[in-house]
Amino acid sequence: MSNVSQHLLSGALSGFASTIILQPFDLLKTRIQQPDQLNKLRLSPLAPQSTFIFRTARDIVQNDGLVGLWRGTTASLLRNVPGVAMYFTGLNQFRAFLATSPYFARLRAQRTPDAYSTSTLPKLTAQGNLLAGALTRVTVGLVLNPFSVIKARYESSYHSYSSLSGAFIGLMRAGPSEIFRGAVASSLRDAPYAGIFVVFYEQIKSTLSHAIPASPDATVVTGMPFAHSMSMSTAINSASAASAGALATLATQPFDVLKTKMQVRSEAKYRGVGSTIRAVWQQRGVAGFFDGATLRISRKVFSSAIGWAVYEGVLMAFRTSSVKEQD
Repeated sequence: MSNVSQHLLSGALSGFASTIILQPFDLLKTRIQQPDQLNKLRLSPLAPQSTFIFRTARDIVQNDGLVGLWRGTTASLLRNVPGVAMYFTGLNQFRAFLATSPYFARLRAQRTPDAYSTSTLPKLTAQGNLLAGALTRVTVGLVLNPFSVIKARYESSYHSYSSLSGAFIGLMRAGPSEIFRGAVASSLRDAPYAGIFVVFYEQIKSTLSHAIPASPDATVVTGMPFAHSMSMSTAINSASAASAGALATLATQPFDVLKTKMQVRSEAKYRGVGSTIRAVWQQRGVAGFFDGATLRISRKVFSSAIGWAVYEGVLMAFRTSSVKEQD
């Protein structure tokens, strides 16, 4: 299997696993971020966010049963499986390209022994990781924005579609203004999120790799020794991704709120980024820009841990298997 195929398959498996397991988090986040959710739940704007989450989840289960928490899973899979596959593959290709540059090549800026690596991915400076993460994420987000719109609307309580194909056809007929609804807000969220995530992920992973003693059953992949076993490498990658996901999510939460409102609501005040900011501020003040933050952080922590562990684990398995076949 080619290198690109390995990254596509690893990314697709990562997106599938995290989507199936964590869809309820996405559903509840979308419902919480709906502008009139507080009025519907008859709660004070000062009530703890956990109260909104509990009441929303209870209403969904009462109306649709436990399976209702997985509403929109098919739409999420259509967005996330190819999206994660394209993101991981594009990120690897872009990082490999940047690694050829004297400015972005990590070994020119930092002397870190390869033996402590838990990854087969290219190594870059912080600037390289920031640039690669941001540009790759924004590019993939723009390409798949129609699926993001459908996903958000399936998860909301404002839209009721008879079929996924009907929803997609209707969106396409509505024209570019609907197809790329919320794309600017998504880019403002995704660029800093992905950049911050990759920088923190690589830094935390490097720190943990050096802090944890070497394993006696370490493997050798593509001629490079690994100081940790496959299971320890997976644990290090999971912990690093979870920590990076939490930090990046908190920093970009306001843009996620704007993106969701613009994609779900059809009123004129949600047509542009500036008008949506004003609407959120008038309704909820500063707190409104962090609606659903608890759910999004929880979701991102778990999805990052699962996604990157599966992705890097599958890649290491491919490389280890290839080395054994050559021997």
